[in-house]
Amino acid sequence: MDEEAAVLGAVAVHRRHCCGDRVIPMTAFGRAARMVRRGGCDHEMSLTDGRDQQHRPVALVTGAGRSAGIAASVVVTLARTGWDVGFTYWTPYDARMPWGADPEAMTQLSGQAAEHGARTVAVEANLADPHTTADIFEAVERELGSVSALVLAHCESVKSGLLDTSIESFDRHFAVNTRASWLLIREYARRFRGSHGTGRIVSLTSDATVGNLPYGASKGALDRITLAAAQELAHLGVTANAIDPGPTDTGWMTAEIKDAVLRATPLGRLGRPRDCANLVAFLCSPDGGWINGQLLRSDGGIS
Repeated sequence: MDEEAAVLGAVAVHRRHCCGDRVIPMTAFGRAARMVRRGGCDHEMSLTDGRDQQHRPVALVTGAGRSAGIAASVVVTLARTGWDVGFTYWTPYDARMPWGADPEAMTQLSGQAAEHGARTVAVEANLADPHTTADIFEAVERELGSVSALVLAHCESVKSGLLDTSIESFDRHFAVNTRASWLLIREYARRFRGSHGTGRIVSLTSDATVGNLPYGASKGALDRITLAAAQELAHLGVTANAIDPGPTDTGWMTAEIKDAVLRATPLGRLGRPRDCANLVAFLCSPDGGWINGQLLRSDGGIS
């Protein structure tokens, strides 16, 4: 595998080092660990099998590349409620968006999760590449153990409408938002070995299609796939639900959009990442196990 394929194949895995907050890059396939010098001492990264010491369930959260995003809040909230968490990110996507890349996000996120006793592993993954899915699960399972909950919070979101959407943009939105989500759900189901009733799939969707055609359409397809999983994975005892969090203040809103959302929301405030994260955590908990096959609107009443 050449270097370009390695990047596109999502083999850059980051893990917190025992001596501090520095992020140590490794390959997803566990090849030679790098040596890190801190405080005059050499330390070699040990590749421990998380299943030998696992006492917390493991969640995999996609799309946690920004500290201000919903996925980041989900990671921390799940850590606070007793989960170890693997999460994916893709820096080139954030770099081409107006808000720019957040290079410290992975270290900060792992640190916040560790404060709640959680182990984490971060996997850089280009979800437009259909060959990354197995690599993601291999990386998370190697470090943390088998995945019990899958939270699909990644997205491609470049605004355009019916008349100005390019074929390239349309295809990229469906590759990331729809196809990758199907492949992740399929890989999760093939690997799931948990007790009946303990598995969870939660996807984040949207109905923002007008003026945002490829995003809204691809997200609409995602929630159909999620609801199908609630039926097709019944033999595994896995629940599958989709959440529409509505307009959420993650740094993308202009002053005009904020004003319009505030006026349209009965509760009179903007949606916050933790609003959605709290619902995800509930659905992943034992108390949320009877909710299945639902599209849940958690948007303060704006819909």
